[in-house]
Amino acid sequence: MMSQRRGIHLDQSELLCKKGCGFYGNTAWQGLCSKCWREENQREKQKQIQEDWALAERLQREEEEAYANRQQRTQSQPSITPFSNKVNTVTKFFIPSAKTPPKKDGGPFDTQSSPSPSSSVGRHSSVDSDHATREFIDFLKPLKSGREIFKQCRAFTESMVYKRDMGADELSECVQDFYQNLSERLQTQFKGSSDHVENIMDEVEKYMMTRLYKEVFCPETTDDEKKDLAIQKRIRALHWVTIEMLCVPVDEEIPEVSDSVVKAITDVIEMDSKRVPKDKLACITRCSKHIFNAIKVSKKEAASADDFLPTLIYIVLKANPPRLQSNIQYITRFCNPSRLMTGEDGYYFTNLCCAVAFIEKLDGQSLNLSSEEFELYMSGQASPHWPQATGASSCSPGNTALSQVHKRLDLLTGLGERQERVMEKARQLESDLIDWTDEVEQKVQTVLESFPPETEKASATTAGETSAAPSAIDSENVENELLPPPLQPQVFAG
Repeated sequence: MMSQRRGIHLDQSELLCKKGCGFYGNTAWQGLCSKCWREENQREKQKQIQEDWALAERLQREEEEAYANRQQRTQSQPSITPFSNKVNTVTKFFIPSAKTPPKKDGGPFDTQSSPSPSSSVGRHSSVDSDHATREFIDFLKPLKSGREIFKQCRAFTESMVYKRDMGADELSECVQDFYQNLSERLQTQFKGSSDHVENIMDEVEKYMMTRLYKEVFCPETTDDEKKDLAIQKRIRALHWVTIEMLCVPVDEEIPEVSDSVVKAITDVIEMDSKRVPKDKLACITRCSKHIFNAIKVSKKEAASADDFLPTLIYIVLKANPPRLQSNIQYITRFCNPSRLMTGEDGYYFTNLCCAVAFIEKLDGQSLNLSSEEFELYMSGQASPHWPQATGASSCSPGNTALSQVHKRLDLLTGLGERQERVMEKARQLESDLIDWTDEVEQKVQTVLESFPPETEKASATTAGETSAAPSAIDSENVENELLPPPLQPQVFAG
């Protein structure tokens, strides 16, 4: 007897930062929020810098001692390179270099970019980039500090073009540092207007990431593309996973629920077409709200977190969104950190990361299957038996569309077998009728042949005599003697 199916459960504390700060964590940051992750990185980097400086000082001392020894031995030899140049060379080795293009003097919102590699000229002159620049300028014009904000954002964006060889983490750190510094300055300027600061930061993110999208989305220095292909292949291999296996409380036979499921799939797929991290997050949020609506209509009550995550996993499996890992990494690296740490966008994004992590680690136990069954289904050697809804043991509130299709397929299969049996019996009946007809004809013929010819002549004579006998109407009838004679024809004279 199979025990009651268990659903996918995720404690809400697992969504929060492991440091206990109260913000949402992220698997890409080892369960930390962006704030704690940056603090950890800063400590690690500070430690590394101290070790690098200690190494530089030790190398300098060794070089000074070696130089002094050489000076004592060879006074007549020409002087060698000063120590300061060597020390500077060692120091520069540990400091990331960044070429900054020369500044140009122009109007308050001069949009001309400095010379850049030919590959970026086309990108910066694209329609989307120009449109984002015009919208950013229009937004900043009413602000007193709009000119300075635009100059800083433009200069930073142009400097990022020369850092394309840096790793994705370094690029992310540069952008996040710029966000943090600009946000702190705006907080000082607009005291008590945190909403206004957030609006400005949203426009800053939109302008910068639209222009830098092709530079920083799925960069060549990462394995994002490899992860995209791996998760896409993984989801394809899990095509057999049913809504019952995940214990998803959604009844797709209800038109409104089916419509919400389709919209949720469309939204999560649409995420790849957006350039700005905020817009990608908006797609995830819309998808999640459609999921909550589908659950609410199916259960006729508000959805819980235990209902939401399995349904989100089911939506991701059905949608198989393009470049899923690249989009998640892009949002993680370059989104305004405050948006991921709190609010509904951060909550839904954290759940999406958990859903992807669950799909990557999904096994038979997660679906209440044995390891042997799971391997057979994954290899395509077998298909799962679709569970029947049986009262309390069912995870679904009713028969889903998929289970109904399966039932009808089973019915058609049974009808096919019954039809084959009927046809076989019909063919047997036809054969029996033919045999019976032949047998009757043979018996009739046998009976006819058993009568001799004399018997046939006697039968014929008897039949003739019978026909010549007077009929009853001509026989003498004594009772009719008193009747009058029949009328005779008479001739009348004219």
